[in-house]
Amino acid sequence: MKMIFPKFIRALAAALLPGGLFILTGCETVPETGRSQLILISPAQESQLGLQSFTDTKKSVPISKDASANALVEKVGRRIAAVAGKDLPGAQWEFVVFDSKDANAFCLPGGKVGVYSGIFAVTKDEAGLATVIGHEVAHAVARHGAERMSEAMLLQTGGSILDASMANSDPRTKAAALLAYGLGSQLGRELPHSRAQESEADHIGLIYMARAGYDPAAAVGFWQRFAAHNQQHGGGSPPAFLRTHPLDEVRIQRIREQLPQAQAEYHRVRAGTGK
Repeated sequence: MKMIFPKFIRALAAALLPGGLFILTGCETVPETGRSQLILISPAQESQLGLQSFTDTKKSVPISKDASANALVEKVGRRIAAVAGKDLPGAQWEFVVFDSKDANAFCLPGGKVGVYSGIFAVTKDEAGLATVIGHEVAHAVARHGAERMSEAMLLQTGGSILDASMANSDPRTKAAALLAYGLGSQLGRELPHSRAQESEADHIGLIYMARAGYDPAAAVGFWQRFAAHNQQHGGGSPPAFLRTHPLDEVRIQRIREQLPQAQAEYHRVRAGTGK
């Protein structure tokens, strides 16, 4: 989904980069997948900026007065939060429905979840909504925003070093090198990593919805409907290597491959055997 992460990352950059006010927390491990990641931002900083971004969104986007929609999001959200909470300690969960035609949703650090009313045409039912909220909560749990911001900080440092090393070079050569560095960073690292994060959020989200008692097989139908919605409303798609999200058919195939693990969780919950 087209998410609020870029806006949040820009907020982090504005707050942290000018004064160099970041805390080196080193290597972290993503819950559920076990992937190692480098995080240069503390959870406290991340949560504070997430709260500010959520507050700003509530001021700029109308909040839905649809009681049934709010109750549904609260119900599904609380069930997802109950199983994801151990992976997001200290979260102060809040679930808000925004009155917008956008088929979108997000979860910011600290457990702040926003669902745009336009997504209900795609979710169709509780399981579809659980797919969305599970996916978005997974982004926050995996600290994807902080990870991308940390990478941006490192890439900016690399660009500064390159700039300094070519101080005496011909201006045209220098400009070409910096342009190549920027394009190489984006195509070679940033975009592939963004796609990998989306796939990771899909994986973790499946597990969360299963543990919350929702059949993870419903995720396949949701992403098929979401792909059809985007094709109907979004026009053409960029080439695969320029996309921030996996190709729809690739995403759905990966979800199918991840279903056995998630469905095992679901059946354990259904059988009352716990974890």
